[in-house]
Amino acid sequence: MANERTLTIIKPDGVAAQLTGAVLGRLEKAGLKILGLKRLRLTQAQAEAFYAVHRERGFFPDLVRFMTEGPVVVAALEGENAIARLRELMGATDPAKAAAGTIRKDFAANIERNVIHGSDAAETARNEIAFFFAGAELA
Repeated sequence: MANERTLTIIKPDGVAAQLTGAVLGRLEKAGLKILGLKRLRLTQAQAEAFYAVHRERGFFPDLVRFMTEGPVVVAALEGENAIARLRELMGATDPAKAAAGTIRKDFAANIERNVIHGSDAAETARNEIAFFFAGAELA
């Protein structure tokens, strides 16, 4: 198994519902080490840049609006197969289709307000971590 890094975002709905500690606790309990952690409020420009891959999709404006409606918590994580492990812990994007015991099944309201984001591949993880963290901020 490979030791790798990934990024997660506890989205505005998760922060507003005071789920930050519960979500981070699950990640740590699953063996993911927190290398960097920030609470911030994304500007429209930041949200548009971060989700630029979805710019041409119909849900893009709603996604940007949602991600800027309140604070988020971003975390750079490290661990054995961290990308796949995080995605497994998160569950399917649609909480109605997520497996029992996953973060989205337990906490998400719907496919749009689904509490958590996670990098989907190694290159994406590198880019997403660099978007939020300078190298010296990761310990």
